[in-house]
Amino acid sequence: MLRKAEISDVKEIQKLLTFYASRGDMLSRSLAELYESIRDFNIFEIDGRIVGTAALHIVWEDLAEVRSVAVADDAGRKGIGTQVVQACIDEARALGLKKVFCLTYKPDFFAKLGFHVVDKSELPHKVWGDCMKCVKFPDCDEIAMILEF
Repeated sequence: MLRKAEISDVKEIQKLLTFYASRGDMLSRSLAELYESIRDFNIFEIDGRIVGTAALHIVWEDLAEVRSVAVADDAGRKGIGTQVVQACIDEARALGLKKVFCLTYKPDFFAKLGFHVVDKSELPHKVWGDCMKCVKFPDCDEIAMILEF
């Protein structure tokens, strides 16, 4: 079942994200960050267990980021990632945003949803906001992609 996240989901969301962060596939998120941004999250739940997540983070008046995309290993290849990311895209459109971007190691996945690769310099709000605080800056190896409506 696809739904918006609730406060009671935070610890389970963090467990899912931490699994991938420990492998270097994404940045970790503290409980404080997750509680602060819980309204950004869409989750997919099966039998009461969160198996997928994606967040839509508003960056500027016309720009948002899809981030914290994760699907449990044992729930992969079932369209769950597509559903949680599409929910973020639909929400961005409903809010009147013009562009949604992501930083990813899975460009093929996002390309299937209409995203295309861009240079990170095209995302100055992201670079000067979050990226400057990242341990990988300035040597980020993620691929920047954008979807324009």
